[in-house]
Amino acid sequence: MMNGDEMESEYIKRHHSHELSENQCSSTLVKHINAPLHLVWSLVRRFDQPQKYKPFISRCVVQGKKLEIGTVREVDVRSGLPATKSTERLEFLDDDQHILSVRILGGDHRLKNYSSIISLHPAETIEGRAGTLVIESFVVDVPEGNTEEDTCFFVEALIQCNLKSLADVSERLGVESIETI
Repeated sequence: MMNGDEMESEYIKRHHSHELSENQCSSTLVKHINAPLHLVWSLVRRFDQPQKYKPFISRCVVQGKKLEIGTVREVDVRSGLPATKSTERLEFLDDDQHILSVRILGGDHRLKNYSSIISLHPAETIEGRAGTLVIESFVVDVPEGNTEEDTCFFVEALIQCNLKSLADVSERLGVESIETI
């Protein structure tokens, strides 16, 4: 039987491989959340409502009525970041495997050829309750005038903030659902 680190490595190998072109950077981040997978997934899978847990998004408008692969959304970014809008496409959504992939199509920012994959996996909390292992990876072009390290650092900081917020929202919802039982 595999231990936690071996499982993490296996999930990354299986779901988070990106083809890197010249002048691109990529990274993978991991977050353990003390809330059941179904609850965390209910937030992550909502391509139409990323602002539920992504603090830098103030508004989201989806083009079309159905949430399916190929659906496009326009998001408004909160002030304080070097952008105001982003256009993004849902590349992959698997409710059984708990995997979502998004590609940025455009916007007034420097994240060109950006795509990310987020996968959720069952895990156990320290207290022995149902928890969630969240893995998010990305690939993006390194903008002219930036280094690979600076670009990765910036994107990793955004993702870490989103994952912390996802944990906070999920764990709060998990506590609220326990209290109502």
